Amino acid sequence: MGILGILAIIAAVIGIVGSIIPGIPGPPVSWVGYLLVFIGKFTDRAGDTMSLTVLLLWLGIVILVTVLDYVIPSWFTRVTGGHKAASVGAIVGLFAGMFFTPVGMITGSLLGAFLAELLYENSGVWNSFKASIGAFLGFIFTTGMKIVVSGIMAYYVFVYVIN
Repeated sequence: MGILGILAIIAAVIGIVGSIIPGIPGPPVSWVGYLLVFIGKFTDRAGDTMSLTVLLLWLGIVILVTVLDYVIPSWFTRVTGGHKAASVGAIVGLFAGMFFTPVGMITGSLLGAFLAELLYENSGVWNSFKASIGAFLGFIFTTGMKIVVSGIMAYYVFVYVIN
């Protein structure tokens, strides 16, 4: 396996964790695992090494997912009538709730978006609630997207390294 294989597996696992925990760029870290597999010329069960085309294709996917991770939550928030304050509040609440298990992250995100919309935009309770749901849905959607991308890359890192 060697040091590159161990580092590739660590990057793949951190990438999955980073897809859930804010502050760790999940898919880019997973792609580093992919890059290490490519550099190490690991082979799959059929004896094939990872091609440069596959490596660059996944780089494009990672870049797209990373960009969408910044665009989609604010889009969901706007679609449900929210403002930038709700998006920022959701992120602040998410970080605050991170210390209280995943339930705290979800609750913190919803509460942060709701309070920010209510207090800074004076939107009223119902509109603030809708905006918080939009911010939360954006977070859930992008988190799922990152988990899928990082999970697929992690699977192939394991296929190549543990052969």
